[in-house]
Amino acid sequence: MKHLLILALLIGGTPVFAAGPDAGRASSGRAEEPLSALPYRPVLDIASMDRSVDPCTDFYAYSCGGWIKDNPIPADHAAWSVYSRLEVENEELLWGILKEASEAGPERTPLQRTLGDYFSACMDEEAVERAGTLPLRQDLDAIEELRTLADLPRLLGPLHLSGEGNGLLFGFGADQDPKDSSQVIAFATAGGLGLPDRDYYVREDDKSREIRKAYVAHVQRMFELLGDTKSASAQAATVMRIETALARASLTAVERRDPYKTYHKMSVAELQALTPRFRWEDYLARVGLPNLENLNVTEPAFYEELGRLLRAESIASWRGYLRWHLIDSRAQYLSAAFVRADFDFYRAYLRGVPEMRPRWKRCVEYTDRDLGEALGQAFVGRVFPAELKQGTQAMVKEVEAAMETRIRELPWMGDATKEQALAKLHAMRNKIGYPDKWRDYGPLQLRRADFLGNVTRAAIFESRRQLGKIGKPVDRGEWGMTPPTVNAYYNASMNDMNFPAGILLPPLYDPRLDAAPNYGDTGSTIGHELTHGFDDEGRQFDAQGNLRDWWSQQDAQEFESRAACVADQYAQYPVVDDVKINSRLTLGEDVADLGGTILAYLAWKDATKGQALHPIDGLTPDQRFFVGLAQWACANEREESMRLNAITNPHSPPRYRVNGVVVNMPEFKDAFACQPGQPMVKENPCRIW
Repeated sequence: MKHLLILALLIGGTPVFAAGPDAGRASSGRAEEPLSALPYRPVLDIASMDRSVDPCTDFYAYSCGGWIKDNPIPADHAAWSVYSRLEVENEELLWGILKEASEAGPERTPLQRTLGDYFSACMDEEAVERAGTLPLRQDLDAIEELRTLADLPRLLGPLHLSGEGNGLLFGFGADQDPKDSSQVIAFATAGGLGLPDRDYYVREDDKSREIRKAYVAHVQRMFELLGDTKSASAQAATVMRIETALARASLTAVERRDPYKTYHKMSVAELQALTPRFRWEDYLARVGLPNLENLNVTEPAFYEELGRLLRAESIASWRGYLRWHLIDSRAQYLSAAFVRADFDFYRAYLRGVPEMRPRWKRCVEYTDRDLGEALGQAFVGRVFPAELKQGTQAMVKEVEAAMETRIRELPWMGDATKEQALAKLHAMRNKIGYPDKWRDYGPLQLRRADFLGNVTRAAIFESRRQLGKIGKPVDRGEWGMTPPTVNAYYNASMNDMNFPAGILLPPLYDPRLDAAPNYGDTGSTIGHELTHGFDDEGRQFDAQGNLRDWWSQQDAQEFESRAACVADQYAQYPVVDDVKINSRLTLGEDVADLGGTILAYLAWKDATKGQALHPIDGLTPDQRFFVGLAQWACANEREESMRLNAITNPHSPPRYRVNGVVVNMPEFKDAFACQPGQPMVKENPCRIW
């Protein structure tokens, strides 16, 4: 995950710009064979509506009522949405590509060999079962041999390289310098937790205490599977004690949205002073950066607490903590008992998912993660013709033109700030479909009968690729998502919008239909990402992607006042039970939803100026725009998943990503002849961009 500001439509595998973040065709009753081509679904589906609902009372139910009724959540999903259906169909197409690659004969291409060997190893359940925990033996032995804290940095370095991410004590990686976006620097971040967010450790409500108890039981169970039967309970308690201390020293999700709170560039010597008993010289040598001079320490208070814990906890405690995070990070790649235990807690308990995904789905996911641009080449060759890319590019230009008009006409912004805003808009880059240059996986060694080994080597390959960027100019052509991904994002340090091919297919973008629903759906997606460059986080970065205040004090205050209108509105919306939206966490996405829809509407009007537009299926062109907007968000979600997303997800629930937007648009009120006082009409609309 990028350390800097990347704002995406989806997060964490749970559909959120149609449900995000963190797959199954259960609803279709078929998954025995992969797809050879994607099925067609229109961007506006009349059958998905419920016209018995008054659109001025609940526009989301009006637009999505039929879809919600006819699309129960598949048993292997936490949520089900228009986006997740397309994700699954993409997965089935990728499955076919991978199956072909794995079955190809001696004449197979290098690309087929790479994909086929990885996928075959993943699908070989018998080999995985036979291996048991043997693939972990080297790392487990290294942890067992840990005798002093002096050895810890030399142990952690290779573990981080091999895919531990933020799991082991802290996170370490590379990214653009927030104040000099032309350069890549090292980042040391907070981490070391097993629960989804630091709030799970500190909240004292009944549900949080219940989750902590279940987590400790899960950790104990995993120790038992490792064979630590006698000490499992004590080790689990130690893990919880250490993680709780780390959590209490970590920033909240809302605090991390402030880029100034996560920028603390310092020398390695200064970081060493925060953690005196952790020799950074040894750690950096093991990750291949022996000459590193400075880095961004995103949360210095976290490292101070880490320094205290290193003094307070015994070496035996650290061995147990490391064993837990090793098995936690590898469980899904091991034998069935580990996979099941991992699923039972993280998916079944935390998200309410009753069934595990079939192995082929998991293997497609892992292949896309580790070999995404190799798999992406095959994907775009099947589903993404040149005219789709050209059509999207034309729509982007229309939306950007609408933003330029909006900036020039804003009554609340001064000329000096407008000049800077326009400079940022004109400098923004657009990446459509797939990279101009594909990543080379040639140096990555893959073996057809070594699944966990392939996962580990792929992680090391990517870690070294990322760390190898430090001290070098930024590659502005690089992508942060793979081409099949049903998602999009804005990167503030790159100042670019990124739209993978996976999100530019029906039913999200459909050139066979009229422009109105296409602009309502994909046009709003484009506007959403563009607005991220000017939301409460993105606005703090300039045209070159540098963290710099380019606003006059008066204009900044006016922006904050207008953003507060959005935050106050969304704070009233319930998520589940008595839990309401944390609108300070979702503010950037809520602002982008509103701004993006306004821009898309203006762009659509300009693109169709002078055309004779007529009603279709009993809907006027304006009504079709808004129904197209709403139908990306058609979704069902399990209560447990909604509860988790309320804590971790920077996106509001789907219903409010529609209703919360249209109540602020007089154009919607006029399109459906809504009257003052009706629920979808707001007396004092929020308006920023």
